[in-house]
This record gives sequence, structure tokens and C-alpha cells, in this order.
Amino acid sequence: QVQLVESGGGLVQAGASLRLSCATSGRRFSSYGMGWFRQAPGKEREFVAAINWGGANTYYADSVKGRFTISRDNAKNTVALQMNSLKPEDTAVYYCAAGSGPYGSRSDTDYDYWGQGTQVTVSS
Repeated sequence: QVQLVESGGGLVQAGASLRLSCATSGRRFSSYGMGWFRQAPGKEREFVAAINWGGANTYYADSVKGRFTISRDNAKNTVALQMNSLKPEDTAVYYCAAGSGPYGSRSDTDYDYWGQGTQVTVSS
């Protein structure tokens, strides 16, 4: 069983930055692909970013490419999402997820474990 706890959300103005962090339990963290997803009110959950087990491969939604950066520290069992140049449309609950395999994936069905989410609100 893997437990995931997100932190770092908050209320910021457009153009600001936030750094989300996801702390995980479990000994096999380095074998999991990790992802960040988000869900805005009234919308379906959508892919944001993913990273493979070693951190060499990263994937981004077109809407965040160039603004967000996903990274991981396997020694600390954490994954982070650096969010720059935030826009009001980035407002959502952000979820960290751990996959059953070592590769990052854009599909939420490839992830077995999910955190509770952290709210990010960007005002205009």
C-alpha cells in the first residue's frame, strides 16, 4: 500500500508561482511512475504531468508545457510540481498519483494510488 500526501497549494495571483509537493510512503517508490492530475469544479479530472521511475522521462499536458516542471527525489520519496506563470484556468484541486508500473502515463487508469488533493486557486 502506498500513501500519498500533497502539500503546497494556495491562493495566488495570476503570474505567480507555486510548488506542490507529494510525500509518499512505501519502500518501492523508486519503481513507480508518478503523475499529477487536476480537477476543476464541474470538469473531469485531467492529466497535468508525469515522470518515469528514474526521472529521465517527463510528460506534460499542452496547457502547462513550458510553465510547469515535474521532478522527483527517490532518496526522499517525494515528487514535486513547480508551477510558474500561473493562470486563472489553472485553478483546480491537484492530485498526486502513483502508478503500478515504472513509466509515467497520461491516463489516470494507469495509476493505482492517489492522494487527497491540494487546492490551487489563481485569481485574475
